[in-house]
Amino acid sequence: MKVVILAGGLGSRIREESHAVPKPMIEIGGKPILWHIMKLYSHFGFHEFIVCLGYKGYVIKDYFANYVRNASDVTLDFNKRSLTIHPTATEPWIVTLAETGETTMTGGRIKRIRSYLGDEPFLLTYGDGLTNVNIQDVVQFHESHGKLATVTAVQPTGRFGSLTIASDQQVQRFNEKPRGDGIWVNGGFFVLQPEVLELIKDDSSVFEKEPLEQLAASGQLHAFQHGGFWYAMDTLHDKHHLQRLWEAGNAPWKLW
Repeated sequence: MKVVILAGGLGSRIREESHAVPKPMIEIGGKPILWHIMKLYSHFGFHEFIVCLGYKGYVIKDYFANYVRNASDVTLDFNKRSLTIHPTATEPWIVTLAETGETTMTGGRIKRIRSYLGDEPFLLTYGDGLTNVNIQDVVQFHESHGKLATVTAVQPTGRFGSLTIASDQQVQRFNEKPRGDGIWVNGGFFVLQPEVLELIKDDSSVFEKEPLEQLAASGQLHAFQHGGFWYAMDTLHDKHHLQRLWEAGNAPWKLW
């Protein structure tokens, strides 16, 4: 089963770093967050990736074009003008880097890579979210219900502390940033049947709008509820939080 990763957005809420590199290439622990996402999928046996490029896509191309060389010992023969890359252990990845346009919306990006997908179900996620969800469990759940789409539902940490207030205005309970604020949200990490592509019209289609709304309305979208770790890197604050987890040796998404 192939893994599609949306990696073409502008990353406007983290412009401090995305002005220089695309958001999926912002590093956590010296590696792009895109690498962390791919390592998670690979841990569960999914090694073939289609990365949808857009803004500064050439940076991602350069990274993977030189990936094996940079991870290996090399011998440079200046007389012969030759470079020898010595065999070394690297990830068993097959990576297709697809140009899907700088201004294309999320649905349009998926539509553009249709020819690489074949007629099999595929996995889909965003290039900025980390989790410790068991991908194999998500796939098995998808296969069990027989519908067209599965979304991993998560309860992120709330943005604000909550108060329980009595009738006399006394605060009875304070809960600092309650988990999920009581709601489940789209955490990405989808499993999709190829028929889903028929719901995407063109480059202007936002996958999270008409396609997912239609799937939900027709009973074709089921949620795999994940109560474990999930975190999206939207801002510089988020990046620093993930970096601190990594440096402390307490990165929940590092399952490999």
